[in-house]
Amino acid sequence: MEQLTTTRGEPTPYAERVLDVVERIPPGKVMSYGDVAEFLGEGGPRQVGRVMALWGGAVPWWRVIRADGSAADGLQSECLAHWREESTPLRGTRVDMRKARWDGV
Repeated sequence: MEQLTTTRGEPTPYAERVLDVVERIPPGKVMSYGDVAEFLGEGGPRQVGRVMALWGGAVPWWRVIRADGSAADGLQSECLAHWREESTPLRGTRVDMRKARWDGV
């Protein structure tokens, strides 16, 4: 697994690329952890999730979710508030991935 932090405690180039993609997701749209990895052509859902856990506070982290449209454990109510504020298409308390998934274009 690739290091995600430099020896100086800063994000690695991979982590910076993940965060750059997340910053570009428009309001009302989402990507799954796997979508971000696939878009970059490197890493996987777990690596993206780790980047988000370490560095995601500076980007719209609520726009990166599980493939089933749910938020990470412990973040459900905060995500739901952001999704409602941005008019993200929902199915109950989950994002409607068919309508809200962003393809990076």
